[in-house]
Amino acid sequence: MSEVQMSACPACLAAPAAQDAAHARDVQDVKVTLSLPAIHCAACISGVERTLNGHPGVRAARVNLTLKRALVETDEDTDAQALIAELTQAGYEAYELDAGALAATQTDLMGRKILTRLAVAGFAMMNVMLLSVAVWSGASSATRDLFHMVSAVIAVPAIAFSAQPFFASAWTALRAKRLNMDVPISLAILLAAGMSIFETFQSGAHAYFDAALSLTFFLLAGRYLDYRTRSVARSAAEELAALEVPRATREDGQVVPIGDLVKGDIVRVVPGARVPVDGVITQGASELDRSVLTGETLPAPATIGTVLSAGEVNLTGPLLVRVTAAGEDSSLHRLADLVAMAETSRNRYTSLADRAAQVYAPVVHLLALVAFLAWAFATGDIRHALNIAVAVLIITCPCALGLAVPAVTTAASGRLFRAGMLIKSATALERLAEVDTVVFDKTGTLTEGRPAPSNWADIPSEARSVVMAMAAGSAHPLSAALLECATASGCEAADISNVREFPGRGIEARWNGQQVRLGRAAWVGCETLAQTATYLQIGDAPAIAFTFVDQLRDGAEAAIAALKAQGKDVVLLSGDAPAAVADIAARVGIDAWEAECLPMGKALRVGELSRSGRKVLMVGDGLNDTAALAAAHVSISPASALEATRVVSDIVLLGTSLAPIGEATKVAVSATRRIKENFAIAAGYNMIAIPIALAGFATPLAAALAMSTSSITVSLNALRLRGLK
Repeated sequence: MSEVQMSACPACLAAPAAQDAAHARDVQDVKVTLSLPAIHCAACISGVERTLNGHPGVRAARVNLTLKRALVETDEDTDAQALIAELTQAGYEAYELDAGALAATQTDLMGRKILTRLAVAGFAMMNVMLLSVAVWSGASSATRDLFHMVSAVIAVPAIAFSAQPFFASAWTALRAKRLNMDVPISLAILLAAGMSIFETFQSGAHAYFDAALSLTFFLLAGRYLDYRTRSVARSAAEELAALEVPRATREDGQVVPIGDLVKGDIVRVVPGARVPVDGVITQGASELDRSVLTGETLPAPATIGTVLSAGEVNLTGPLLVRVTAAGEDSSLHRLADLVAMAETSRNRYTSLADRAAQVYAPVVHLLALVAFLAWAFATGDIRHALNIAVAVLIITCPCALGLAVPAVTTAASGRLFRAGMLIKSATALERLAEVDTVVFDKTGTLTEGRPAPSNWADIPSEARSVVMAMAAGSAHPLSAALLECATASGCEAADISNVREFPGRGIEARWNGQQVRLGRAAWVGCETLAQTATYLQIGDAPAIAFTFVDQLRDGAEAAIAALKAQGKDVVLLSGDAPAAVADIAARVGIDAWEAECLPMGKALRVGELSRSGRKVLMVGDGLNDTAALAAAHVSISPASALEATRVVSDIVLLGTSLAPIGEATKVAVSATRRIKENFAIAAGYNMIAIPIALAGFATPLAAALAMSTSSITVSLNALRLRGLK
């Protein structure tokens, strides 16, 4: 029997457990963030989590469908590339993200703060209104003073906290020697609260804490509606930077941070991995997914001497690459910098509400000052004059103007959401209404990005059977398209043997004692066609070409026809070859097109159009489109696009059809018209209400009620967008 060692010292007993706990924490401290651009449902979530949790060394894996990311807790020996390889094998596209480059932005924090301030203002407003009912019902002087004092205790801290966004914005504007809508708002809130405090300490009959809180609450509600229309806004430049591979494997097998690499180093890039640096292949042959730069999904051959860019994906063969640029000097990082500059330029857009405030704010201040001076001079009663000035400020307070834009934007966003579009930017609809030129990307935007055989019916049945068998042994997109078509047509695979894949060239096998090859034209010994094709050679017989077309995305022709009917110019920019671009342009009815456009070229073309006075809508889906999307006046991307592309876009297409784009431009024009109508309603209300306030017939409380009525009217007018035909 073994002896049990007993100890009277609790520290001795606790120390081993503490060490074990500390060790467990150290082991769990390694976290890997993976991007999962292709997941789209609950089944994907469970599949990814099941695959990751089944991998040795993974302690926990959680998938966020909204962000299309997985956060994986692993031990120190688990390699991120092994996780990516296992997910790829399970059918899920995955890339490692640099978690240090991903963080919640100031916009997300601002939304939470606005909601908190709104809740505080609403709670305080309801309590103070309950006390005000007793006062207005005829409470005696002592009771009235007590209720005013309690209202002050509730209202002053609530206003100081909840109205901070208006105070901060107004102070910033005044320091810059300009006026915005928050200046009269802040002045009205401060004067209403200050006047109420003065009346409370003077045992006055009326205090207006409820008016000050109501004003704050309604304005915060408008501010939060405005925030909700752009709540998805993380920086696209950050998302692009996060796609940079954080580590690389040197030739000797040592894994090092990208920042430790220098020009001339040799790194290994295994099949399925994203290229971590800009460089030149020194050994190996493979095929590359270059969609990060060209947007084209068909692989490109890569051999010794091929120049690689960071962010491209090595598909088939292992490579040794000599580093020419890494980290902040890489092409992917330069693309992120270009996007950041374009985003900054777009953020200078001035909304209709801000332009109205530039005129409205000084007029309001002048009217309040005139009212105060006139009544003070006429009556000699400073207290009464100040009450009238406060009433003028409240009754003219731009609540209706503050709701004019967000109320319409929210109604229009709901209308477009039901049509399959998500509005992300607060000013997107205003900018969309100004568009006169629409620029489309080709692959993945106008087309599905999936090649389909175009001459399958013309191919002899014997060749079909052979190509089906050979395509089953390759992961190439053209092979996958052939296999899908063959299966759908009921074709039976031939019996082949000795199947071998040659990276960057094709597949070789034996059939009926003959050598058969499926791959590139030069490899099988025939001339290359102008259109996309792969070639089958059986023995010494002439090669048979299998040609492909890219299928149009649903609604592409309808969207372009609708845009043309609205008088807009439509342009197609693509990184593909001229023949393929010309074919798609002809099929959808686009006359102006440009081929072989790299990311910088697309952004420059959009910039040229903008400088010539055009208002450009850019529609794209790839990382190669992000700079052009950010440079455009307004931008749209499909939900199938990578996260960085969706982030930079103002509007996201939730479905697969492009047809809603035509409706979106029409709704945007109507929404802008509603915004202008709301400004007219607010102006008409002021034309009636201001003389009443100036004449002294409106108390601050009555002014607050009138202001609320105008705000409700503006909101009801915005709802008319729901019935738009």
